[in-house]
Amino acid sequence: MVAPYPYRGVHGQVVQALGRRIVADRTGPGGILDLDSLKADLGVSRTAIREALKVLAAKGLVDARPRRGTYVRPRADWSMLDTDVLRWRFEDSVDDTFLGNLAEVRDIVEPAGAKFAALRRTADDLRLLEQTLAALEAADAHLDVHTLVQLDLRFHSAVLAAAHNELLTRMEGVLETGLRARDMLVHQARRWHDLVPTHRPVVEAIRRQDGAAAEAAVRLLDQAERDLGELRSGA
Repeated sequence: MVAPYPYRGVHGQVVQALGRRIVADRTGPGGILDLDSLKADLGVSRTAIREALKVLAAKGLVDARPRRGTYVRPRADWSMLDTDVLRWRFEDSVDDTFLGNLAEVRDIVEPAGAKFAALRRTADDLRLLEQTLAALEAADAHLDVHTLVQLDLRFHSAVLAAAHNELLTRMEGVLETGLRARDMLVHQARRWHDLVPTHRPVVEAIRRQDGAAAEAAVRLLDQAERDLGELRSGA
């Protein structure tokens, strides 16, 4: 997974603006990017456009050929695990298919992560999980939606980090982007449930260093997925 691009200054702003346009499918695969039009639209120099396109090329979004110019590559060529590409996909609209794909990835990754977290966690790992759980309880009592979302993300991240597997930890960006979109949909629709009863067993299993129990407990965290399914189906 490619780390998010540091959006600093005009250069970073142009990268983000062009990335959003492409991922929102406003140009379409194979579509030619008119650098002069982009320059006028964004009010930046041609050099700024070219430098931004280099970043997007590294993410598999665009390419350039003599006589053809700069064009949008097919979606199959995009770096779908790139943190920026993931975020841009959700900024324009909620992609039901991709949310479903994310749920499947979570079902594969998170139970295994919890199992290894239980077996390998340190005292510091456990302390962070306990602190996050306590903060979740406080935020839930006040129905502070944005804080709940942030803490839920922190909790999932802390579980993966406690597994002490560098490759597994790199999946954090993939899970976080989709989890954020899912949580905001569910909570903004006032379909939230009490997070503490489902999250506490995960912490307790990790505390006991019971890998099987931790794996099973994480699988019970799919209530928000069921809520989302009902929400999207109009139930």
